[in-house]
Amino acid sequence: MTQNPLTALFAAQRTAVEQSQNLTHDALEAQSTSLSAFTSAVESSGTLVESNADLTKGATHAYLDALEASMPEDAANFDELREFVDESVDSATEAQSQSLEAMAEAMTESEAAFEEFTASYSEVVDTSFDAFLEAHEQLEANVSTVAENVEEAAQEIDVSA
Repeated sequence: MTQNPLTALFAAQRTAVEQSQNLTHDALEAQSTSLSAFTSAVESSGTLVESNADLTKGATHAYLDALEASMPEDAANFDELREFVDESVDSATEAQSQSLEAMAEAMTESEAAFEEFTASYSEVVDTSFDAFLEAHEQLEANVSTVAENVEEAAQEIDVSA
C-alpha cells in the first residue's frame, strides 16, 4: 500500500479515538474508586461516633465532678444528672450509629449497582469503539485504494502524453 497524505490523518484520528476509549475507562474507574472510598469513610465513621460519645460523657462527668467538689458535701447529688447524661448520649449515639449503618448499607448496595452498570457500560463502549475503529480502518483502506488508482491513472496520462 502506497503512503498517501491522508495516512497521517487517519492515524491521528485512530489515536484520538483510542485515547477517548481509554479516558472513558479511566473516568469510570475513578468514579468507582471515589464511591468505594466514600463508602469506606461512612463505614469507619462509626468508630468516630463512639469516640465522640465517650469524650462527651467523660467531659460532662469531669465537669459535674468539679462542680460537685466545689459545693458543700451534701448540697447536691449529681448521680441522677450523670445517669441522665449517659442515657442521653447513649441514645444519641445509638441513633447516629443506626443512621450510619443504614447509610453504609445503602452505599454498599449503590456501589454494587454501579459496578454492574460500569461493567455493562464498558462493554458497550468497547463494542462501539471497536466497531468505529473497524469502519475507520475500512474507510482508510478504501481511501488508500482510491488514492492509488488516481496515482496510477495520473501516471498513465503522463506516459501517454
